[in-house]
Amino acid sequence: MDTYTHGHADPVLQSHRWRTVENSAAYLVPALRPGLDVLDVGCGPGTITVDLAARVAPGRVVGIDVSAEPLAEARDAAAAAGVDVSFEVGDVYALAAADDSFDVVHAHQVLQHLSDPVAALREMARVCRPGGIVAVRDVDYAATTWFPADPGLDRWLALYERVARANGAEPDAGRRLLSWAHAAGLRDTAATAGTYCFASPDERQWWGRSWAGRATSSAFAGQALSYGLATPAELREIAAAWLRWAESDDGWLGMLHGELLIGV
Repeated sequence: MDTYTHGHADPVLQSHRWRTVENSAAYLVPALRPGLDVLDVGCGPGTITVDLAARVAPGRVVGIDVSAEPLAEARDAAAAAGVDVSFEVGDVYALAAADDSFDVVHAHQVLQHLSDPVAALREMARVCRPGGIVAVRDVDYAATTWFPADPGLDRWLALYERVARANGAEPDAGRRLLSWAHAAGLRDTAATAGTYCFASPDERQWWGRSWAGRATSSAFAGQALSYGLATPAELREIAAAWLRWAESDDGWLGMLHGELLIGV
């Protein structure tokens, strides 16, 4: 089993709940139409999955996650939206679906956490029908930038990359998606890039407080401590740096994401 760097603490799910097709999978929208069957890999609390289901209804939509922890919330979100989605625990390396089961296989911020993203892409392609699409999007942490400068945020980025790599993961996944697809034998590709930008007062408070919480009360924090990569005092200073950024009237942060559509 791979180790999920973030875990499912509430400060993490706070950011996951914000995600929609519009803000996190816009590159996929032109390929969506009613009646398509969709598998959402690494669905978490299901906000993107539910949005996908509304766009492809009456197509079949399945969301899977390696952890059962966020799936009750995902089922509640589907019920509240009035869409038909099946949520299941699943393993991206060994999907339960038969060959050629889905028209679209989607994964948002998943490959960066895997020790073998190439094997995961092969498995995602296996369950995708001929003529279908595998769609993946992942952040590239090294390309993250912010203002104003703060040594505490520099420490955060360096620490995050060290923790992720200690987990056998690749935090700078965005730039590698195309190469991973090629290594998986998948050559019909269209690569693009997207961004998250947080600059308004509300956005800064939301994102800054999310990461302040993660810095001290999440799987990431626990891993940083257990791997001997940070002390409690250092994690508290990282949290304080995020709060300083959130309060700055000039605060701005941008995150680059690689996006890839793969024809099967």
